[in-house]
Amino acid sequence: MPSFTVFKGSKDGNPVKSTTTRPDELKGDQVFMKITASGLCGTDLHYKTADMALGHEGVGVVEDVGPDVKDLKKGDRVGWGYEHDCCSRCQECLKGNETYCPSRAMYGYADLDQGSFGTHAVWREAFLFRIPDGLTDEAAAPLQCGGATVWNALRAYNAQPTETVGVMGVGGLGHLAIQFAAKMGCRVVVLSGSDSKKDEATRLGAHEFLATKGQKELKMSSPKLNRLLVTTSAMPQWDLVLPLMAPGATIHPLAVDEGNLEIPYMPLLLGGLSIQGSVVAPRHLHNEMLQFAALHQIAPVVETFPMSEAGIKEAMDKLEKGQVHFRAVLKN
Repeated sequence: MPSFTVFKGSKDGNPVKSTTTRPDELKGDQVFMKITASGLCGTDLHYKTADMALGHEGVGVVEDVGPDVKDLKKGDRVGWGYEHDCCSRCQECLKGNETYCPSRAMYGYADLDQGSFGTHAVWREAFLFRIPDGLTDEAAAPLQCGGATVWNALRAYNAQPTETVGVMGVGGLGHLAIQFAAKMGCRVVVLSGSDSKKDEATRLGAHEFLATKGQKELKMSSPKLNRLLVTTSAMPQWDLVLPLMAPGATIHPLAVDEGNLEIPYMPLLLGGLSIQGSVVAPRHLHNEMLQFAALHQIAPVVETFPMSEAGIKEAMDKLEKGQVHFRAVLKN
């Protein structure tokens, strides 16, 4: 069987170059592709000490296809994200919610022999997404998870263009959420610790910016928030944030750290607020997200690194220290 390079986690947390194999003959709707770019996501840091291939924001070029592949051909540009497979038969799959399939194959839990950190990959056509011509490989890569995560919070839960959407945090997820919400026609209010990212948030589409550090009360000129996307890993300071929420508003914790989510009872009850869990977008919304990004020229702000042990280590170290400017992308 032919082999190709993957980069795996290790006990000391440093990426290690390894190999895995592809079948001599592809089966079913398997697609073999050459990886051109991969985003680096905060989730990848959780697995850096695991004996598994890393990366789940991949973009590549099709090199070979199995006998049941219907639409893709050699030379096509495709991407893939967090989910690799599902049963296609359960109620969730039939409703288009395959990200909640009991048999879902997700990064970190299945297909541990390959990821998007490497030279090649083999995935099912059913879980690959065509990259629109309007997106470069390095722009498309972080959209495969980061973009799909914030898009799902907006689209799967019926965000309307008349809403005021709050985005807490101007980082890898937050800077994409600002762009998507603004281009959807929403009024966007950004909450960040300091004013240091105000100009950039405004350039990305924010209509109002609130610096929260050291404040005892926040005042908005906008209508109250109908929706809040929490893209920071730190728990929000709820006594500052909840007074900004409109009755019936929804809070989406997208990047909250491990541990318990704690929130005061009374503001939640008296305001009729909802807390909505959310993962990455199912496939129909993922495709929609890529088309929307290409049409509206939405792209992540990226720093690029070489796809090598040293390049991956540098990118992961910078991300862990909070020194990456929005998104890191590894390039072959």
